[in-house]
Order: sequence, then structure tokens, then C-alpha cells
Amino acid sequence: MSACHRLLRLPASRRALSTTKTTSKPWLPSQSYTRFSPTLRPLSLQLSTPRSLIAYHTTSKLLTQTQTTPAPSPPPQIYTPPSTGLLSLLPPSWVPYAELIRLDKPAGTYYLYLPCLFSTLLAAPLSHSPPSTVLTYSLLFLSGAIIMRGAGCTINDLWDRNLDPHVTRTRLRPIARRAITPLNALLFTGAQLLTGLAILLQFPTSCFYYATPSLLLVTLYPLAKRVTYYPQFVLGLTFSWGAILGFPALGVDLLSNTAALTAAGLLYGSNVAWTVLYDMIYAHQDIKDDAKAGIKSIALKHDKETKQVLTGLAVVQVALLAGAGVATGAGPAFFIGGCGGAAATLGFMIKRVNLKSVKDCWWWFVNGCWITGGAISLGLGADYLVRYYSEDEKAVEKEEQ
Repeated sequence: MSACHRLLRLPASRRALSTTKTTSKPWLPSQSYTRFSPTLRPLSLQLSTPRSLIAYHTTSKLLTQTQTTPAPSPPPQIYTPPSTGLLSLLPPSWVPYAELIRLDKPAGTYYLYLPCLFSTLLAAPLSHSPPSTVLTYSLLFLSGAIIMRGAGCTINDLWDRNLDPHVTRTRLRPIARRAITPLNALLFTGAQLLTGLAILLQFPTSCFYYATPSLLLVTLYPLAKRVTYYPQFVLGLTFSWGAILGFPALGVDLLSNTAALTAAGLLYGSNVAWTVLYDMIYAHQDIKDDAKAGIKSIALKHDKETKQVLTGLAVVQVALLAGAGVATGAGPAFFIGGCGGAAATLGFMIKRVNLKSVKDCWWWFVNGCWITGGAISLGLGADYLVRYYSEDEKAVEKEEQ
């Protein structure tokens, strides 16, 4: 009797078991039941009807899906009103506007102010201005920096109102979370610009003509991040504009004074390099979210060689700063304190900053304005005071003779 005839004479249950060993059913896994663990073998032995086979297939599929289902994503971040600090002291209706101008994060204001202070101290020896005049205009520049930085933040958030919700760090900004409407933000911008104009009118008239072109750069910076990987360069052109204004503020005519014009140009370039440097560190906070949202930045473009780029920018900054000092006849206090201090602090920051840590990038951004900016300011201030009082002594000696 052939093997086929013997198989047909077997009972149905034994026939199913024999078939399982030699054939492959579409509703069963390709492996034989003998490869399953012992705990599953009794179940396989019972699969003698189509209904039980379908039930087994469904159970196996559910077990597989349960094992491969991804973990649920964390809940979205929820806004909570500030309970500490300056903003907690304001009326609740004011808080969104204070957040809009970054009143609780003044580092940007200092970065906007420092180029103004640098140019004022650099121009002071050329104009023979007394310390009281230098102090007065320095405080006016500070008030203007507070107002104009706030206006710049408002304009930036208006441009980015559809991008900010996709970036973790910016998703809770007032316009992004709809605490302020675009129309109200626009009206608020107008009020800030009018206040800035009132401060600007306290300076000599020539400052008005030198300062006005910067408004175009303030408006265009948020657009730059959509079309180029180097929006930090546009930000540098904007934030460094104060490096020019200190000269006309103290009555130094840039168009007729070649040394002053050269110094202003070199100081402006030095501050552009510095702005790109610190904002490149700042941009590393959002590098992952920016890539997803389609926002361009120099940090994305040069992620793998960031520290080399930062080093090059530091060299350019210090070299141009030294050139500005040479153009104005600065002394040892400026070159040792200002240029030497800038080189030392920048080198230390570039070596120590952890670009993969959001907290570390933020710390160096916030404190870099005081570390490097403070060193440059002290060098410029010391050089100005030494030259001012030495000139006074020479004037007294001439009168005595």
C-alpha cells in the first residue's frame, strides 16, 4: 500500500498532525510546531479545526503588535505664569508683554548695548569729552538698547509666530501661545519705536541719520533665517550698529575724520564677528528643533566644525579690535586689558563650552557678555581715563609755564 493510501486511512486528528510536519499552511508560521517552547506545544496540537487555527493566528498577531507598539510621547509642555523674579511682581495683564520683550532675559539687551559703550569709550579721547559727558551718553545708550531690543524681539516673534510653536524653547512665547494677538503685538511695536525715537532725539542731530538705517536690518533679520544658513551674520550687522553711533554722539564727524572713520569701521567689523560667535553658541540650543522646523542657522551648517569656526571668529574679532585701537592711538591699557582680555576670555569659553548641552550653551551666552564684554570695556575705559587725565596734566603744566 502506498504512503498516500496509508495517510488517507489514518484518523482525522492524526492526519492533521502528520500534515503539519510536512506542509506549510498560510495561516501558520513557517516554523514547525516543534520549534515552539514546550508551553506552546499543547496549543499547537489542538489546532485541528479552521476556527482554532484562526484564533491562534489572531492571538499571535496581537502579541506581536503589543511587543512592538512604541511608548507614548510625553505630554506637551504647559505654560505656567511666573511665580518668582521680576515678572511675578507685574500685573498679570502685563506679563505677556514683558515676556515678549524678554524683560526677564536681559542678556540680549547687554549685547546690543556693549557696542554702543565700546564706541563711546573709543571716541572719547578723540573728542576730549569729560567723564560726565561720556557717562551721560552711555546711560542714554543703555535706555535706547532696552527699548530697541524689545522692539526687535517683538518683530522677530511676529515673523516667527508660525515657526515658534514647533521649537521646544520658543513654543510658549506670548504670540506663539496666543496670549498676544499679532495686531496687538504690531501696535506694541509702534509704541516701542516711538519711545526709541524720543530717546534718539536726545542725542546730537547727526546720530539720527546714522541710526535710522539700522531699522531695516532689525526688520530683515527674522527673514534671513528662512533663506540663508548665516542669519547670525545679519544679526551681527544689526546688533553691532552701536559701534558707529558713539562717535557722532560725542561730536566726532566720521565723514571728515579719517582716523575716526577707520576706527568705527574696524570696531563695527569686530562686533559683527563677536555677534556671530556668541549667537552660534546660542543657536546650538535649538539645533535639533531648527532642523525639523526648516529654520536655517550657522550652527546647522557647521555643526561638525563649530569650534574651529568659533576660533576663527575670535581671531577676527580681536584683530579688528586691535586695529581700531591703532587707528585712534590707544595705549597699553587698551591692548593689554581690552584686546588681551578678549583673547583670553574667548579662548577659555570656546574650549570649555559643551555644545551638546543646552544648559551649558545658555550659560556661556548669558555670561559671555560680562566676561568678554567686560574685559573690552575695562580696557577701553582705562585707556580713556589714562589719556584724559594725562592731557589735563599737560595742560596744567603749559599754564604754569
